[in-house]
Amino acid sequence: MSNSDSAPVPVLNVANILTVVRIVLVPFFVWFLLTDAGEGGLFRWLAVATFAVAIYTDKLDGDLARSRGLITNFGKIADPIADKLLIGSALVLLSVLGELWWWVTVVILVRELGITLLRFAVIRYGVMPASRGGKLKTVIQTLAIFLYLMQAALGEWAWWPAVVVMMVAVLVTVVTGADYVLQAIRLRRSAQRTGS
Repeated sequence: MSNSDSAPVPVLNVANILTVVRIVLVPFFVWFLLTDAGEGGLFRWLAVATFAVAIYTDKLDGDLARSRGLITNFGKIADPIADKLLIGSALVLLSVLGELWWWVTVVILVRELGITLLRFAVIRYGVMPASRGGKLKTVIQTLAIFLYLMQAALGEWAWWPAVVVMMVAVLVTVVTGADYVLQAIRLRRSAQRTGS
């Protein structure tokens, strides 16, 4: 049964709560990573664990939203914002710690901020949900960051796999960013044609 055939989906539901939990975990992740300061000790492992839990909530809230019909406009907007907060803070901190080139962080963050602003700019025409390419981008970025986080704890041998995956993440990030721009243009044109 579709949402249009039933009662409206409440904003306060388990999927949206998990999204908020992911946002709440970000400051803890930041604190653990800064406290470790690139030493690869206990706080680094706590940062890795916090990042892993936060990423799992991303998968879980999406699965629950789809399987239980809990998709809301709040979730469509808050979920990518939660992802960007987590991934953005990880990228900035890895660059601050000297473990990741700043240009990588800048390219990814400019794209993420630009697409977030674009979502808000076209929201009067409709909500742009995450595309398959956008989801793939998030998965690859997440894997790359996870490898970078593990690299400080595991040693230099883990650096090359982290770099290779991060370069793929940068490429997919740029390509999917261009796709979102085209999607926004189509959404705006479609809404104007229908007089919305």
